[in-house]
Parts: sequence; C-alpha cells; structure tokens
Amino acid sequence: MSTATLKVASDASDQVDATQELTDGFHLVIDALKLNGVDTIYGVPGIPITDLGRMAQAAGMRVISFRHEQNAGNAAAIAGYLTKKPGICLTVSAPGFLNGLTALANATTNCFPMILISGSSEREIVDLQQGDYEEMDQLAIAKPLCKAAFRVLHAADIGIGVARAIRAAVSGRPGGVYLDLPAKLFSQVMNAEAGAKSLVKVIDAAPAQIPAPSAIKRALDVLKSAKRPLIILGKGAAYAQADDAIRAFVEKTGVPFLPMSMAKGLLPDTHPQCAGAARSTVLKEADVVVMIGARLNWLLSHGKGKTWGEPGSKRFIQIDIEPKEMDSNVEIVAPVVGDIGSCVAALLEGIGGQWPAPPADWTGAITTKRDENIAKMAPKLMNNAAPMDFHGALGALRTIIKQRPDAILVNEGANTLDLARGIIDMYQPRKRLDVGTWGVMGIGMGYAIAAAIETGKPVLAVEGDSAFGFSGMEVETICRYNLPVCIVIFNNSGIYRGTDVNPRGGDVATTVFVKDARYDRMMEAFGGVGVHATTPDELSRAVNAAMDSGRPTLINAAIDPAAGTESGRIGNLNPQSVVRKK
Repeated sequence: MSTATLKVASDASDQVDATQELTDGFHLVIDALKLNGVDTIYGVPGIPITDLGRMAQAAGMRVISFRHEQNAGNAAAIAGYLTKKPGICLTVSAPGFLNGLTALANATTNCFPMILISGSSEREIVDLQQGDYEEMDQLAIAKPLCKAAFRVLHAADIGIGVARAIRAAVSGRPGGVYLDLPAKLFSQVMNAEAGAKSLVKVIDAAPAQIPAPSAIKRALDVLKSAKRPLIILGKGAAYAQADDAIRAFVEKTGVPFLPMSMAKGLLPDTHPQCAGAARSTVLKEADVVVMIGARLNWLLSHGKGKTWGEPGSKRFIQIDIEPKEMDSNVEIVAPVVGDIGSCVAALLEGIGGQWPAPPADWTGAITTKRDENIAKMAPKLMNNAAPMDFHGALGALRTIIKQRPDAILVNEGANTLDLARGIIDMYQPRKRLDVGTWGVMGIGMGYAIAAAIETGKPVLAVEGDSAFGFSGMEVETICRYNLPVCIVIFNNSGIYRGTDVNPRGGDVATTVFVKDARYDRMMEAFGGVGVHATTPDELSRAVNAAMDSGRPTLINAAIDPAAGTESGRIGNLNPQSVVRKK
C-alpha cells in the first residue's frame, strides 16, 4: 500500500489525525490494479490523470504513453486478447475519452477484455451543465458501447470499482468496460489501513462454464451423421488458449478445418486437414459445420446466401459462451453453451477411443481443390518485378514468416489485408493480429506496440498506406521505447490504388495520396531505420535485417499504383451509383 503522513481534511470535512498513515485516490487506484496483477498501462497523459501515470511508474508499473488515445486503446485491447487479462487504457476527460471510446467499442465487438479508465469532470457541475473544463457525461455516453460501465465517487469504493471492472471484462463473453474516475476522487484522503482493507483481489474472474451433457451428446450425434463435415475455428478459439484440446479434437475427428484470420496458426495452415486454400468449396459443399469460437456474422456471409450453397443444406453445431449468439442468423441444430476449453474437452471425452473418419471422397475433393489453388497461386508469389504487385511482395513476406514462425504478424489495409490473409501461412496460435470483426482500420501501430511489449517477440506490421495513416505518428512511440517492430507499408499512392482521376480536374481524386511518398523517412526522423524497397528481393533483405537487429524499422515497399481493387475482396459492400450526372 502506498501511503503518506500528512494532515488534511477529506471531502466529508472530517479532520484526519496528522499521526495517521494516509493514502489517497491516486495510490488506491494503483494499488487496486497491482493487487489484481495489472502491471502495464497504455494511455496519453494530461488533466486530470497526469500524476496517476507518474505515480504508477514510481510504483513499478510500466506506463506506455502514446500520441493518440485511440491507438493506446487498441494496444490495451489486443493486450487483453493476448493475455486473457484486461488491458488498461488511461485517458484524459472528454476529447481524450472520446478518442479511446472507438477502441473500447471495437474491443467489445471483438470480445477482447479491456478497461478504459478516464478522468472526468465533477458530477455536481456536469449534472447541472454549468460548463466545467471538458464537461461531459462520459458514463452515459460509454454505456451503449461497452459491456459494462461504472463510476467511482468515493476513495473507499475504488477497490470494489476496479474489481467489478475486471470481472466484467473477462467473465462470460469478454469485452470492454468503462471506469469513470472524476478528478476530485484522486485527491480524496483516507486512513491507509482502511484503504488497504477496501481493496479487492478478484477471485476466479472468468470461471469455467461447463456445457450440458445433453448438448455434448446432441452435437456428437449430429457430427457423426455428417457426410461432408467442416470445423470453423474463430478468434474466440485462439483467445481461449485451449490449443492442445482443439488440436486433439480436430485430429481425432479427422474433420477438415477452416481457420478465420485470427485463428490461423491454432493448427498450422500447412496441416493436412487445413481447408483454408479451398475456402469457397468447403463453405458451399459442407453438410455439417462445427463453429468453435466463430460467429456467423458478415465475415461468414451470415451463414446463408450463395456462399453457403443451397438453402437448408447445412446443419450447424455452435460452441459459444454466450447463449444469445445461438440462432443469430440461421438455426443452430446443436448449440453447445460454455467456455471453449470446457466444451472441447467434453467433446473429446464423448468421442472416446474411436471416431469414424470423414468419407474419403469429401476429404479427397478438398485436398485436390486446395492443391490446385496453391499451385495456381505459386507463380504470382514468385514475381520479382519492379514496381511490385501485392502478390510478389506478400510472397516475400510469406517466406519470412515461414522461417520465423514465432514472430507476430499485424495486418491491416484493404488489398494488403485481404490478400495477406490467404497468402501468408501461420504456424503458431495468436501470432496473427488484424482488424477482426468490425474490419476497422487504424489498429496497426497500437496492436504492434502492445504485441511487442506483452510477448517480447519481434513484430512484423504489414500495412496498407491508407491504414497506416490512421496511426502512423506512433512510429515515434515505437522508437521512444525501442521496440522490435518492423513496419512494412505497401505504398501504391492511394486508397485501393493510386491511379484514380478527378473527372472535373483541379483537386486530385479522393482516393489518391502524394505520389511516391517516402514513409521510411518518418522513421528516420525519430531515430529508427528507414528503408525504401522496390522489389520483393529488396523487401525480403530489409525485413530480415530488421528482424535480426530488433531495431525499430519502417520499410516503404513501392507497389505499382495500378495494383489493387476497389475495397479489396469486399467490394460488394461498397454501393455503386447507377445514375450518372451530365
């Protein structure tokens, strides 16, 4: 417990004996976090939380200061995903809070445990709308966008407030939590012994949720009846860290599996049962689909439509900790509700010693299609032309990840993201971090920073030039903390491509950036290494040198401005006008 000996009056006007050992709101927040194993805070300093960051550092916590709160929030969110402990983002009031709120909402949508802690204006002024500094009812704004929201008004309640936030963030389906701390709270003083007793160590914050035996039997009966079974692994399966059990279930059943992008590496993408390179075939032709930590949202065409073949041709088994997820888009004939580790363990126990292999004509057809697609793609990945296209550049990076499977890949963009998902194989779990469920751009630098800090592993961030723009100033943060992050920017001078033209002349087209921009010189400005690469061979040499050195590096990969398609592979979501004005 952090304490001080002084004479001061509390907000309740109770005189505190000068001989008492005292503590205050600043120290209680820090002690409450440390008591619950929180050792890192991501944030941006300022009124009224500047001293909180200073004191946290003095207390032995690591405080990583960013240039923008949204990036700090993204870092906290992915820290939660990687560690299964809530990542902490600390922001100032009002505008700072709003900047962090996008990351909080994204964390909730992606089921990442995160706590956004923001200083705020005083309640008595906010409620009367009297015009306080950065006045805003932050709690009311946060509530619809996160899993839970709490406000602490009294120092004696800090311990319980932090405990409630932690439990809400990690229990059940994880998500984002907002914790509102008004400025006046920090300077409240109380007896140190009473303060220590007010702190709460959260016990069993995310208890196992055991599935019903009848649900397990029903799921196995449906799976056993399948002629063309398929397992889909989502990022929830990766978050669960039940890697051995999931691999045992996949291999024991012999069922082909399709990993969603952040589940890649739970089993290697080169595993003989992996159907990633035959995605369209398996989604259309499977008759029984087992969903493990995956949701039938837009990323899977909501479980219906032409992607899935004939209507009614599928039966779904879904494993999820949230009962309301079942039947969200289509009927789930075998819902299994519980945490993924417990559910998969129960399925394995139910299988017992033997399980019938899937029909050979099904697995053979998948293997044939997968091998055809891989062979068709191979020549494109060997293209060493200048200027580079996406396939040639990603082919070089594919080889690097194969040689360095322990490295963490962060990926965002349009074409840069969509093509990398299919081209770059992953070999270990939780090594691929990308835009996830919302598909939101701007996560790159926050994710890269937190991945380096939380894991100590080298990070390769592969960015579209547009996506990088949302968080690019954080290259200074990467240099300031000397993190082993190598950023590769696929620079085709525009959003989607750099060749669009304004038909009326004057301003450049809305999707076009400065031609031949040198992003590498941004990194050099802050003391990092900048490299300009024009061919896949040059790109490969530069990335390997960066990964070997561990120095902050930014590689400007010059991509043909004509390369790229509108909205990557989701152009169908971008409506096109059929009316042309003269």
